[in-house]
Amino acid sequence: MEIKVWDVERSASFPDGVKYSMVFIHGGERVLCYDNERGKGHHEHRSGREKKVEYKGLEHLLGKFEKAIDELRGELYGNAR
Repeated sequence: MEIKVWDVERSASFPDGVKYSMVFIHGGERVLCYDNERGKGHHEHRSGREKKVEYKGLEHLLGKFEKAIDELRGELYGNAR
């Protein structure tokens, strides 16, 4: 798991003043990623698909990310952590 967060100047691309990347890697593959790439806004990458995610602050998003990882670990290892 890798989590990066940067304080950035508020702009049209980053209206919340934050840029982030939260990634879960398994077997050398990116299995889950939450980020707010310029021009795409807040979104999730999972199973080769992208979907928008609701952003209610970093703590809320981190909680969502950790919950998603627990679910994926259950699928990958047959049980949650």
